[in-house]
Amino acid sequence: MTDSLTTREQPDRNKINMNQNHEVRYWTKHLNISKEELQKAVEKVGNSAAAVRKELAVD
Repeated sequence: MTDSLTTREQPDRNKINMNQNHEVRYWTKHLNISKEELQKAVEKVGNSAAAVRKELAVD
């Protein structure tokens, strides 16, 4: 995913990029969790959105 304001790419919703603030905001809101909870889940199971959802038991 690029940070360019003029070039838009479709975000990869299969991965969670903790280095992109807008992605962290999206995932914390989408999963209804804090940034710290998201960080712990990503550290434990990796950046796969499916794995994080499973870890958090979120559909």
